[in-house]
Amino acid sequence: MAKTTTKVTAEKTENRLKKLYKETVVPQLVKEFGYKNINEVPKLEKIVINSGLGDVKDNSKSFQLAVEEIKSIAGQKPLVTNSKLSVANFKVRKGMPVGAKVTLRGDRMFAFMDKLVSIALPRVRDFHGVPTNFDGRGNYTLGIREQLIFPEIVYDQVEKTRGFDVTFVTTARSDAEGKALLKYLGMPFRS
Repeated sequence: MAKTTTKVTAEKTENRLKKLYKETVVPQLVKEFGYKNINEVPKLEKIVINSGLGDVKDNSKSFQLAVEEIKSIAGQKPLVTNSKLSVANFKVRKGMPVGAKVTLRGDRMFAFMDKLVSIALPRVRDFHGVPTNFDGRGNYTLGIREQLIFPEIVYDQVEKTRGFDVTFVTTARSDAEGKALLKYLGMPFRS
C-alpha cells in the first residue's frame, strides 16, 4: 500500500511596511545619501516598548492588568523588570517588579510600526506630528502618553491610563539618516 502525501504550501504574506522598505525606502535612501553598497543603507533593527509600572508595584492584580495591556499592544509577552536597588523614599526593595518591556524584531516589529503610524498616532487628539528627538546615533524614542490610542485596548476595562516609551533602534550612523529612514517608513515628524 503506497502512502500518498499532500504537500501544503502556505504562502506567507509579506508585511506592508517591510515591502515598502524594500521597494521604495531603500532606493530613496541610496539616492539621498549616495550609498555605494546596498548593505550601507540603514534599516530598522528592533523596536523596544518600555513601561515603568512602579505606581502599581504593591497591587499584583493591577500590575498583571498593566502587563496584559502591553502584551495586547505589542502582540508579544513582555519581560517584567525588577528593581536593582532598594530605595526607601519610594518604598522599593531590591528585586520588586517595577516595569515591563518588550523587544520586537522582524515581522512583529514592522507590524507594530505600521499599526502605530497608520492607526494609533492619528487617534491622538490635536495631533500635529511627533517631535524629532534623536540620540545622536540615529535611534529615536517616542513617548506615548496613554495606551488608549491603540485599538486593542477596551476603554471600559482600563483601570488607569498609563504611558510608555517606544524606542526605534536603527543601523543609521547619524541622526539625519535615522530621521530619513523613519520619515520614509511613515513616521509623521513635525515640520
